[in-house]
Amino acid sequence: MDRKMFHKGALIFREGDMADCMYAVYSGRVGVFAGYGTAEEKLLAEYTQDQYFGEMGLLEHAPRSAAAVALEDDTCLEAVNEESFLAYFREHPNQVLRIMQQLSGNLRKTSRDYAETCRRIAELSAQEGAK
Repeated sequence: MDRKMFHKGALIFREGDMADCMYAVYSGRVGVFAGYGTAEEKLLAEYTQDQYFGEMGLLEHAPRSAAAVALEDDTCLEAVNEESFLAYFREHPNQVLRIMQQLSGNLRKTSRDYAETCRRIAELSAQEGAK
C-alpha cells in the first residue's frame, strides 16, 4: 500500500479513468465531483480522515464515475490496490465494518436524493398538466 501527499486542488483521479485502487484518507479532505472543471460541475461528496472513497471502481473493475480532488493542503491518502485489498482487511479488520457502513450510508443518501428528484419531477409535471 502506498501513501501519497496531495496539495489543495490536486487531481487524484479523473472521471472515466480506469480504477486500480481505492483510497483511505489519513488527513485532509477530498471532494468527489461530477463534471469536474465544467460549467455543470457538482460536488457529490466530501471525505475526511478515516473515510474511504474510490471503492466502487475497484470492486467493479469499472471506470471512475467521478473525479476526486484534494480540498486541503497536506491531504494524505493511502492507495489500496486489488493485490493489497485482502491483506488490508487482514491488517485492519476493524475497517471492514467501517467501509461497509460508509457504503451503506452512500447508498442511503443516493436513494433519498433519487426519491426527492422523482418527487420534484412529479410535482413539476403536475403543475404543467394543470396549466
